[in-house]
Amino acid sequence: MNFDALPGLFGHFMLWSLLSIGGAIGLLPDMHRYLVEVQHSITDAQFNAALALGQASPGPNMILFAALLGWHVAGVVGALAGAVGLILPSTLITLGYFRYSSDNPEHRWIRAIHNGLAPITVGLLLSSGWLLAAQNVHDLWQGFWVGVVVVLSLWTRVNPLWLLLAGAAAGALGWL
Repeated sequence: MNFDALPGLFGHFMLWSLLSIGGAIGLLPDMHRYLVEVQHSITDAQFNAALALGQASPGPNMILFAALLGWHVAGVVGALAGAVGLILPSTLITLGYFRYSSDNPEHRWIRAIHNGLAPITVGLLLSSGWLLAAQNVHDLWQGFWVGVVVVLSLWTRVNPLWLLLAGAAAGALGWL
């Protein structure tokens, strides 16, 4: 366990919390960069396993993901640092913002914030998707199907659950 990395880990999770517009899933590229490539605190496999466990869990899955990443770095204390660091700053800001915006909805900057968050969220989600695809697409056939799913997701009203079901079935049958 690397307790020396704990202050940096907690600080980065607090920073990521402040950047988690639209959800912390958009921060995967930077989390991966810092924990795997810069700090070498965890391996690529550990990062992917923590993400898979976090996404498979019910409830606020990114909190579990942050706790698992922290666990790999510094055990129970690291898990607490990851979870609390990811939750605390954004929660306090969100509570303050919504309290103020509900009392003052006519302010121009309130409308500007609401209108500006959508493109930021889309960009962060696309960067996360790119990172996950880059790590898991190993041939042209898989890349083709990732492209098909992206197109169907963006330009049709196909329920994403059908796409997930189709992907799970194709994987189970060994087609992908």
